[in-house]
Amino acid sequence: MNTSLYQFSENNWVKHPMSRLNNDSQANLVLCFASKAILQSGTAYTSVKTKFPNAEIAMCSTAGEISQDNVSDNSFVVTAIQFDKTKIEATSVNIKDYNSSCSAAIGLAKKISKEDLAYILILSDGSLVNGSELVKGLTTQIDKNVLITGGLAGDDANFKSTLIGLNQQPKEGEIIAIGFYGNNITVTHGSQGGWDIFGLEKTVTNSSSNILFELEGQNALELYKKYLGDESKNLPGSALLFPLSVIIPGATKPVVRTILSINEEDKSMTFAGDIPVGSKVRFMKANFDKLTMAASEAAHQTTLNHTDKPAFSLLISCVGRKLILGSRTNEEVKAVSKSFDDKTLLAGFYSYGEISPFNEGGSCQLHNQTMTITSFYEN
Repeated sequence: MNTSLYQFSENNWVKHPMSRLNNDSQANLVLCFASKAILQSGTAYTSVKTKFPNAEIAMCSTAGEISQDNVSDNSFVVTAIQFDKTKIEATSVNIKDYNSSCSAAIGLAKKISKEDLAYILILSDGSLVNGSELVKGLTTQIDKNVLITGGLAGDDANFKSTLIGLNQQPKEGEIIAIGFYGNNITVTHGSQGGWDIFGLEKTVTNSSSNILFELEGQNALELYKKYLGDESKNLPGSALLFPLSVIIPGATKPVVRTILSINEEDKSMTFAGDIPVGSKVRFMKANFDKLTMAASEAAHQTTLNHTDKPAFSLLISCVGRKLILGSRTNEEVKAVSKSFDDKTLLAGFYSYGEISPFNEGGSCQLHNQTMTITSFYEN
């Protein structure tokens, strides 16, 4: 397995010194993370295809690009991978061809060959696709022993529209699945948040999909504002500082849910994932040091039972973390690199949702406000 990392700007390819791929034509998988403005350029896909003519090319708009130990905006980060013994197959669907995110996920999963399937990477539109329903559909079709990780595309902090493309110019509504096959590939995962929980546990008594109306029979928005105190004056922006910890009925571990918007007319709150009636929720608040430490812990999780460092690690972190950390955003990426002794090539993006099982395993979940890391080893 040989991996190379590039920054592409003004038709100029800048190769990271740790890169190990010598022949561009031998790359069989290329992952591209860039701002929506760059991907809207009519030359984005053709430029990559010209350089890597034999690769499956996946392109994803972001809320920030990760390249080794650096985070940037409005850049074009390209990772090219040559697998020696691992087969790669990629497929896609568009949400506009289905009546729901769940049915789109089922349609996508049915297009994936299951024989010798070891791992699936998902890159999805982050605006038109309901991440919770996407995960639900995937898990009905994919064997629970097959790891699934990935994320939802971003659009800076605009939350308007996102772009995804597989072997074509990126567009809205696309969902990509990349299958990795054989016994020579090992893929590990880690996902951590680093938030402080406060307040008493509340039960969701009225919600619809990802829209929350009531907690304990009380208006959820008014209750939320009460807990925020003076910060409530800064809504909806301040909501990224105070996500919810949610235990969905039937689950034992909480997931984090980010508030995307509030509606003062019907006093509702819209989240980046479903919050079913009966869910148990608690409020959370940011802790800068814990956020950075959590990123390091997520990286460490992917190296358990491995004496060597991964050849490549994919980092998908939440846009909420980036907005909170601000000028300190690089710190969480540097912490990851340090956990790998600065020996692993890193690339990724800031997302509208992260897909990964809990660290203990199980089926994949939609997470918000986490640093989710997927590490690759080929023997």
